Amino acid sequence: MVTLLKESKGIALILTILMVGLIVVLTLQFNTSMRSNLFAAANLSDGIKLGCIARSGFNGACALLHEDRSSGNVDTLQELWAQSGVLSENAAILFDEGRVSVRIMDLSGRIQINQLVDQNGQYNDAQKGLLLRFLSSPEFGLDPEAAENIVDALKDWIDSDNEVTRFGAEDSYYQALEVPYPCKNAPVEFLEELQFVRGVTKELLYGSSEKPGILPYLSPYGDGRININTADPWVIRALSDQIEQDLVDAIIEYRLDEDNDLSDARWYKKVPGMSDVNIPESLLTTSSTYFQIISQGFREAMSKRIVGVVERQEETVKILSWKAE
Repeated sequence: MVTLLKESKGIALILTILMVGLIVVLTLQFNTSMRSNLFAAANLSDGIKLGCIARSGFNGACALLHEDRSSGNVDTLQELWAQSGVLSENAAILFDEGRVSVRIMDLSGRIQINQLVDQNGQYNDAQKGLLLRFLSSPEFGLDPEAAENIVDALKDWIDSDNEVTRFGAEDSYYQALEVPYPCKNAPVEFLEELQFVRGVTKELLYGSSEKPGILPYLSPYGDGRININTADPWVIRALSDQIEQDLVDAIIEYRLDEDNDLSDARWYKKVPGMSDVNIPESLLTTSSTYFQIISQGFREAMSKRIVGVVERQEETVKILSWKAE
């Protein structure tokens, strides 16, 4: 009898310990779940705030571009929209919690690759020469033959027919690859698709630790006219075979002088050494239509970025693409 009583007490003690342990485990699990839910709610709240901050910066940039158009059709790098540091500083006072960084880039100052092909599916000679000179820049490390082949392949990618241009590529090439895909035969929508064009490697497109990429100097938007007031020095150098690096430097110096009139695209003729240089008028403008806006909201260690492309028309600023990151 004594033995049975002792065994019963032992079992009761074990059951008590198990129950206490189970309660402790459940309590810890509940606390962990509650903490996770609280953190998730806090992160969701912060994410919403960051999204609002980034969108506010983007909308503010659109409003600035619209206001700038109302003051005239000439666009230069001296205007407020082109000064990202000033934009971000002015926006800092708008938020009690967090801040925003805004940058506006002029896509009309880049090479507009879809204009390589005219309405008849033939080369636009002025655009072909521009793109060929650009790809032949020593910074990209392409030999002349490789640059010409890429231009031919890009034409075949854009034009609507299935006829191979010299050393270009159509369906017969792309369908024979290990992972086949069709030739687009339509205008480029996003620059990232250029990596599917024959001869365009990821290194050439995006760059590497040793060489720059071509992507920051191209745009799928525009009528082919480059804003000489905002174009990158490498783009300016590609405007003519006659423009060497010393003339590029002189052009940049001239347009930075606020006393110089940049309303007429032929102002480059006034730059010392440029009087005998001729750039096709079809390649130049002093007004910009397409812009890329990057707005990034920050709050403590978190951030959210919005990247979009807009078309500035006479009365409106139209959003063409939008991506939240």
